[in-house]
Amino acid sequence: MTLQELRYIVALADEGHFARAAEACHVGQPTLSTQLKKLEDYLGVTVFERNRHHLVPTPIGEKIIERARAALDVVSQIRELARQGHDPLDGPLRLGVIPTLGPYLIPHLLPAIRQHFPDLRLYLREDLTAKLLERMSQYRLDALLLALPVHGAEVETRELFHEAFLVALPKGHRLAARRQIGAAELAGENLLLLEEGHCLRDQALAICGPASVQERDELKATSLETLRQMVAAGAGCTLLPALAALPGVGSVGDDLVQLRAFDAPDAYRTIGLVWRRRYPRADTVRWLGELIAANLPAAVEPVGPRSAPRRTPRPAPVLTSA
Repeated sequence: MTLQELRYIVALADEGHFARAAEACHVGQPTLSTQLKKLEDYLGVTVFERNRHHLVPTPIGEKIIERARAALDVVSQIRELARQGHDPLDGPLRLGVIPTLGPYLIPHLLPAIRQHFPDLRLYLREDLTAKLLERMSQYRLDALLLALPVHGAEVETRELFHEAFLVALPKGHRLAARRQIGAAELAGENLLLLEEGHCLRDQALAICGPASVQERDELKATSLETLRQMVAAGAGCTLLPALAALPGVGSVGDDLVQLRAFDAPDAYRTIGLVWRRRYPRADTVRWLGELIAANLPAAVEPVGPRSAPRRTPRPAPVLTSA
């Protein structure tokens, strides 16, 4: 049993298809098929059920693949420990970020990352919180940038900032005459929310109270930009995080969506970094956290002291999408 064979079965599990897995591993499909058969013969079990169209792990195969991921992560940790001996801020970092945050924060931070961490290759993955946590537990992401709290014995967290919610109203709405709007005043309004799975939806329901929220199933959205468009069209009102509510953000004219302060207890979310306990490059994540905390937009409230790491600027890093 070799590390390469373990890489093959993990690729097959991720892709669910021989041709795509072979392409991801940069080998021919016959080679991949032969190596899988060799591993199954060695182990004496069937790792995948397969036919012309489907490739599904068997129950024992799922357990083998899970441990293969862990074994490959240990190998990766050995390489990263060696790299860390030279420079903890050199090399790749796979960062997951929630979609209600990434488009509004990451572009703001990129100049500082380029300046202070020029040798850091940042790979970004945008997804819902549950999926990001799952990918990190499978060693496919190194750290996450999302709304806290996140519970679990196998993770560490670092709070970065508090982000207030604002009420977004259509132009001419009856509540637009007020400077602040309370949760009780939204009772009876058609409150537009993101679809299930978004943490921002759960936070909005927790603040406003599920019983007071008027929601139409056909008007759920998958992004804040869709919500903004729906508000502009007069379909209802919504809550926007402060970074998504900055002037000029989004494709809707500021005159079509009117923003008001939200006067409600806990009308904010706490954003922070999350990483695996015992992650070998934890210092890299902590440095990134310090850099983010030192370069936050004025629209959010930092948590803890702001201290910019001092590094000699060098050429810009490579930024790609995962």
